Amino acid sequence: MPPRTPAAPDTFVDPHSRIAHHPRQAWLSALRRWFDTSATTSSGNEHDGERIDWLRALPFAGMHAACLLVLWVGVSWFAVTACIALYAIRMFAITAFYHRYFSHRTFHASRPIQFVFALIGAASVQRGPLWWAAHHRRHHRHADTPDDPHSPRQGFWRSHAGWFLTRDGFRTDWSRIPDLAKYPELRWLDRFDTLVPLLLAAALYALGEALAAWAPMFGTNGPQLLVWGFFVSTVVLFHATVTINSLAHRFGRRRFATRDDSRNNAWLAVITFGEGWHNNHHFFPGSARQGFYWWEVDLTWYGLRLMAALGLVSGLKPVPAWVFEHARTDAAP
Repeated sequence: MPPRTPAAPDTFVDPHSRIAHHPRQAWLSALRRWFDTSATTSSGNEHDGERIDWLRALPFAGMHAACLLVLWVGVSWFAVTACIALYAIRMFAITAFYHRYFSHRTFHASRPIQFVFALIGAASVQRGPLWWAAHHRRHHRHADTPDDPHSPRQGFWRSHAGWFLTRDGFRTDWSRIPDLAKYPELRWLDRFDTLVPLLLAAALYALGEALAAWAPMFGTNGPQLLVWGFFVSTVVLFHATVTINSLAHRFGRRRFATRDDSRNNAWLAVITFGEGWHNNHHFFPGSARQGFYWWEVDLTWYGLRLMAALGLVSGLKPVPAWVFEHARTDAAP
């Protein structure tokens, strides 16, 4: 057989498709994945999939850099209030719906309520509800083993943010979410997961400019409200959320002798609206409540109780009596 002709020096092998492309095509394919996650496929190589996809991670880095613009846009009470309010609203959507509803199905919600809170959660820039649920279900199945996508046994950086930026980390594992994949509106949110954040950013800028023109007593403007309401709030929200991956498996107390390293941490429970009672949750993830006792502050649980009282959700799954009995008789060291 004649020897193979070597590939031309201007070709590039896309690690997602394993097909040679012109460099421009490879870049266009990567840029498309910023806006359309349907272009994301498995890397086809275990080690390649664990590497950071630096090109696709650029918007993530850009959001952090944009927070420095507070030095130029200044601060106002209105901008800080918007920052805190958007943190709280989106944190509740993540903890109550992305986590306790989509990932664990611990209560019932109508399809419109399901979509509304999926939409709010999508504005958090923590990707779509299907992606979130699929990765979290994998975490529970393989917690603190080599198959856990964000165990701190792999290092702080990896568990905190590195896993989120890997090539395989961008994929949605559809095999883990057949119960959710039947909803086309959720699949759409998952596919175009940057659209809602972009619309939120645009709305904040427009609101700030409108207030500067028609209500100057609020002391804000478009750039300021964009930086505080979107960039600062979103970055703080992200890092608060992922402390449950990186810190709640390292620092705190263990009430239950689970097979993983999960711990209860009151400080993390405050900033994540109850998610810091992580050892409780890993022992019994089937409850809508993660602060098992009255003194364990769980803001998400209180919010869900209010929604249930208003008829917006139903069937909040409680903590079974046998769990409390186990806590009394077989506490972890």
